[in-house]
Amino acid sequence: MHFDIDPDVSRARTLPKAFYLEDAAWALARERILARSWQWLGDLADVATPGSLSPRTLLPGLLDEPLLLARDAAHTLRCLSNVCTHRGNLLVHEATTGAGGIRCGYHSRRFDLAGRMIFMPGFEGACDFPAASDHLPEVAFGAWRGHGFASLAPALPLAQVLGAVDERLAGTGLAGSTEGTEGSKEPEGTGGIAHWPHDPRRDRAFEFEAHWALYVENYLEGLHIPFVHPGLSQAIDMADYRYERFDWCNLQLGLARPGEVSFAAAAPGTPDAGLRVAAYYFWVWPNLMLNFYPWGLSVNLVLPLSPAHTRVVFRSYVRDASLLGGGAGGALDPVEMEDEAVVLTVQRGLRARLYDRGRYSPQHERGVHQFHRLIAAAMAQA
Repeated sequence: MHFDIDPDVSRARTLPKAFYLEDAAWALARERILARSWQWLGDLADVATPGSLSPRTLLPGLLDEPLLLARDAAHTLRCLSNVCTHRGNLLVHEATTGAGGIRCGYHSRRFDLAGRMIFMPGFEGACDFPAASDHLPEVAFGAWRGHGFASLAPALPLAQVLGAVDERLAGTGLAGSTEGTEGSKEPEGTGGIAHWPHDPRRDRAFEFEAHWALYVENYLEGLHIPFVHPGLSQAIDMADYRYERFDWCNLQLGLARPGEVSFAAAAPGTPDAGLRVAAYYFWVWPNLMLNFYPWGLSVNLVLPLSPAHTRVVFRSYVRDASLLGGGAGGALDPVEMEDEAVVLTVQRGLRARLYDRGRYSPQHERGVHQFHRLIAAAMAQA
């Protein structure tokens, strides 16, 4: 299934509605976009010490792949399958520390923290046992500033996806020291994002009846903000709303109106010198948002559940609690409700016989155009 998006945004037409409505397109996008992309697994605070185990699920509701983060005595953090290689039993059900290994509760098969099978009762006389297939498969994994990412079949390195975010944040003072991405022996860095604590009280999860890509598209342009988000438009200067694109992510830069909360002044010679920044809105291919506000970071993960059912998970990492409640990041729940209402009406409109595809605003929708170009390229790959 191929979708052609003209590289010239001034001439291009958006994705045809078949991408959002047809079961074949949904199945293909699941395998060629989502199964091959890096997915956020959450922060790594619960696997900071040797002997830590933490079960995670890759794209719950879609891929539902049971994974296990395991940190061994050498401090190496791995992402393993959380399924016993004997009869498919789930191995670890909740995070734990001080583990010397991994034991299946069904038949007592045991693995070390690198995933190697080291003991199995009742298999005396079994030929060619143990084999490589008896060890736990290791999944591609990377740590980025205290957060974990995994992919079943990554199309490119994690550093290539998130490198532009690091580069853009370098002059802001937000990032702290550099951490490795691929590989898992690097320390978790000092200062910056990696040390902003998670605030569970601010956790949110929303479900709505619309295609996941519609939600991403809505996020990727500021054209709708004055018409859909009256509260947000009072905090951000929409006359000077800015867009920056990178290979696998992009940035929307919201500048604060006079009197509204903003970041501290950026250092001279950096991209934001002289600007009063209210928010850095980063989108990361294909379904992650990293929203930086003066109070901290809001991570938004878009979880596709079906062609017309999506779940969005919000997690907050607080840098300065005294700034919560103000500025562009002060009232996220109302903004979410306003976005969902629009996306729901678009989902209904796509079913109309008299609509197929539209055009892009060259000034405001280059991010949407980029997203559609990446979708078209991924869908065309064998």
